[in-house]
Amino acid sequence: MNKDTGQKSNPFQKKINSNLDFSPVSPSPQSQGLGDKRVIDDKTILDKFVEDFCNIINNHVKYIVCSGFVAISHGRSRGTEDIDMIIEVISKEKFIKLHEDLIKNGFICIQSDNPEDIYSRYLDKGDSIRYVWDKEGYFPPEMEIKFAKDELDLEQLRTRTKLPLTGLDIYFSSIEDNIAFKEEWLKSDKDMEDAKHLRIIYEDSIDENKIKNIKEKIRRFRMGN
Repeated sequence: MNKDTGQKSNPFQKKINSNLDFSPVSPSPQSQGLGDKRVIDDKTILDKFVEDFCNIINNHVKYIVCSGFVAISHGRSRGTEDIDMIIEVISKEKFIKLHEDLIKNGFICIQSDNPEDIYSRYLDKGDSIRYVWDKEGYFPPEMEIKFAKDELDLEQLRTRTKLPLTGLDIYFSSIEDNIAFKEEWLKSDKDMEDAKHLRIIYEDSIDENKIKNIKEKIRRFRMGN
């Protein structure tokens, strides 16, 4: 709350106004001991990476960005090393074209250079794949991609939306989906804080009945209840 105006503070005033810098990111104290993993907390770099990547993906397949980056893009201050993306299931032939387009535009897959191998060994078996900028050392950020695996994922793709408050021209899973998954399925301290942050940002427009219904589906499809 702003003491002078009596109005709520705009969370986007906290956005980091740093210069875009593609140089390798030094490991933070929290990332020590995590091997090649690094966390990145420069929102300008994250935004650039995500928009460039999604612009390419959007030419080939329906997608959503979900989970932690949704909160970060709304001003939540925390580091991350990856961004989560779900895409609709596509054929190997379509994936090869998508992969080749990503390579042409400066991205590289960490698991393999061979798109047939990536598809058969990872995506088609339900595992995720990761893309980074094609720079020495595989420094973050990373885009982690998975195929939609059940009705919950398909519903998120059907109800995907753009969120103008982020300033990003990309598709996200709905705010209600993100809150429900974080509160009912993920439940870590970090996820609960993410959900709390989104609840504050969208306190006047959240559909609590929708969140309740999504949580019921999570219990049915993911938890077997």
